[in-house]
Amino acid sequence: MSRAAAILTALRDVLRSGVRLSLDLFKIMIPIIVGVKILKELGLIAYLAWPLKPVMALVGLPAEMGLVWATAMFNNIYSAFIVLASLAEGVPLNQAQVTVLACLMLVAHNLPIELTIVRKSGPRLPFQFFTRVLGALAFGMILNLTYTATGALQGPATILFQAAAGPEPLWRWALGEIRNLASIFCIITSLIGLMRLLQALRLLDLCNALLRPVLRIMGIGPRAATITIVGLVMGLAYGGGLIIHEAREGQVEGRDVFASLTLMGLCHSLIEDTLLMLLIGAHLSGILWGRLLFSLVATALLVRIGARLSNTAQNRYLWAEAR
Repeated sequence: MSRAAAILTALRDVLRSGVRLSLDLFKIMIPIIVGVKILKELGLIAYLAWPLKPVMALVGLPAEMGLVWATAMFNNIYSAFIVLASLAEGVPLNQAQVTVLACLMLVAHNLPIELTIVRKSGPRLPFQFFTRVLGALAFGMILNLTYTATGALQGPATILFQAAAGPEPLWRWALGEIRNLASIFCIITSLIGLMRLLQALRLLDLCNALLRPVLRIMGIGPRAATITIVGLVMGLAYGGGLIIHEAREGQVEGRDVFASLTLMGLCHSLIEDTLLMLLIGAHLSGILWGRLLFSLVATALLVRIGARLSNTAQNRYLWAEAR
């Protein structure tokens, strides 16, 4: 086979894998996107926020911020920003409070879609749900106590994000979601191609060698190391999608999938989401450095606790084979 033919075959395989994996993700994402849109239009997300009001006091936030976090959890960060912008004038926040709120949203957001992707990869949904929600609260409490005790970030927050006036037309929402899905397909296919190229150049071995000391502490094996970094930097949908692909190919074991996706769940999209939170006045000490440190420590502890369970308990509560 000539070199040109080999390259063409490789590109065809990458495209085929990208289409197959993207369709798998879209089967998960599209029904949930539509369902969440219906809940939002009916105003039902506000009712989902009701149980969070007393919880907000634990992290030093006004009760109204429960609606912001609920919107982020059941929809996405952008929608939560719109709710925050509508409340900000009547409920002023200092920079410490905005940073705590931002971290709650960063750790637990877009849960219907992201948890379904995680479940498809193998880890059990209830454990991952409670890890993200309780992890967000624990991290928020730690940040609140730290900022309060040190007197840091007590000045008023500067919110740069401005909500668009009026409701969004349905056609514009649909067009935006189609663009998002097209972007996901392009990025997923590009990532698969990049992974194949790095593997052919044996650069994955180098990446794994460099990352192995840190990721070994969290129980993440070398085959999952690079994918974990993809998820941390770019987002759980992309990292989780690659994990699904690798798990089905038999390249990543269940324990590695569990550890990798637990870390990705607590801390992902380090670049995009961190920049987004700067728009509402959050501080890097919490949204970047604190989030990363908390996620590494929490994942290491969870993996070690899980390792002490019997195989039966692990398979029942922590992970199963990817579907």
